[in-house]
Order: sequence, then C-alpha cells, then structure tokens
Amino acid sequence: MISRCLLPFAMIAIAASISSCASNLPETSTTPTPTQSMAQLRAKHNSIKSPSDTSKAASGNTVNVTLYTSDIQCQELVPQKVTVPAAESVTNAVGKIIEEQDTADFNLSGYRVRVNNGIATVDLRLSPQSKRQFVSLSGCEQFALFGSLRKTLTSNSQWKIKEVRFTEKGEAIVI
Repeated sequence: MISRCLLPFAMIAIAASISSCASNLPETSTTPTPTQSMAQLRAKHNSIKSPSDTSKAASGNTVNVTLYTSDIQCQELVPQKVTVPAAESVTNAVGKIIEEQDTADFNLSGYRVRVNNGIATVDLRLSPQSKRQFVSLSGCEQFALFGSLRKTLTSNSQWKIKEVRFTEKGEAIVI
C-alpha cells in the first residue's frame, strides 16, 4: 500500500527532474525577445563570408570591399573584408548587409541602390508580412541597419560616395 502511494510522487519527481534538464538547454530560437536586438541575433547567426572563407581572390569577376557591421553593444561599426561580384559591387555590398537585418518581426523584401554625383540612394522595401515598420526599430537596430549601410557606402573609396539617403518606395525614411 505504501508503494502505491509513493509511485505518483516518484513519477512527479522524475518528470520534474527531466523538465529542469530540458530548461537548461541553450536557446536556439531566432525569434527576438523584447531585450534582444538585431545585432545580438546577427551575432548568433553571422553568415557573412570573409575572403578567407570564399577561396576567390579579387579578380576580374570579384572585388574586395569593406563591410561595416555593428558590434553586439551597438557602439561601433566593425570593418570586415568581403569579396563581392565586381558587376554592381555597390548593390552586392548593400545586399550582404541587408541579409543580416531580417528578424522574426522585421523583414525587408527588397532594395535598390542608385548612385548619382556622389550621392547614394538606398530604396528599401519592407515586406508585407513584416510586423514592424522602420519607425519601430530601436536605436540599436537603426544603428545596425542605417549606420552599417552609410559607413560601408562612404568608406569604400572606389565608389566615390560622399552621402547616403534612405527611402522606402521612393519616399524619404524619417526616423
């Protein structure tokens, strides 16, 4: 009779110990929590390839450029050399930065880059499925997106870009 009474308690104890082990597993979700920034998510899943990862050196088909991406604290833009196709190198560099900006609730569906007289205009397209707008980005997220793009475009001297403007479907993005 005592063993019949102890059996449910033993089962509960076993279940509790198993569930506590499962809760100590590392978090692998890419869904941002209110305290996570895009920079933190990007650090988890950094997929930009450096020249040493790509086995292709700068040649007639590719060029080396410096991308600037935010550090995890959103305090600095960190340079990183990458290789991009030489044709439309500006657009390809912008694409590499934008790839890193999508999160579960903020998604860009496309972009266009136009350079005219030293002024680059980056026209961003928000995905219809995006739950957030540009104005809802935190300061860190704004720094990661707009700061990275601005620094990358103006720091690669071969492009001769002095100023960067951001638009959404042709309208100036006001943050």
